[in-house]
Amino acid sequence: MSIHPPPKDWFKGPEGGERLWIGVGFVWCMILFMAMPFAHFRGNQNSTGESYETTPEAFMDRIERFVQANQVGELEGIPIVEPAPGSDIYLIGQMWRWYPVLKLAKDQTYRLHVSSYDLQHGLSLLPMNMNFQILPGYDHVLTITPTTRGEFSLVCNEFCGIGHHLMTGRIIVE
Repeated sequence: MSIHPPPKDWFKGPEGGERLWIGVGFVWCMILFMAMPFAHFRGNQNSTGESYETTPEAFMDRIERFVQANQVGELEGIPIVEPAPGSDIYLIGQMWRWYPVLKLAKDQTYRLHVSSYDLQHGLSLLPMNMNFQILPGYDHVLTITPTTRGEFSLVCNEFCGIGHHLMTGRIIVE
């Protein structure tokens, strides 16, 4: 069987309801196209923090010094640290945990330094709507002020391997 070209008048332009739905789809695409820059510049959803280059080993050294200076307990083998209000606090993601557990004071501002030791992780604070991508080699600094008491879960929302479902951590606010 050989392939034959279609007849010269095979194409018929859209008409009736088909034209209407193409128009609706085009208008919707333009609305979404304009919404993205608006959300970026006016939506207050982008990190306003700082970011610095580092090495995973250097960041882990800072974490260990931070833990030694501020440890107040242990939870499931992970140190609980309670830093002074207003201080710099440190958190690292590595397969498959967040380290350490942070114990913070309500209505106090902290500078959260967060990085990854091994590969890209996604930091998600539940039940708040906080999501942040964590990359190795970068120290991301976020200014946070906890306003609600309680125990909050940290989860990784970027697939990081076979133990991804186990990658949880905690922030305790008192």
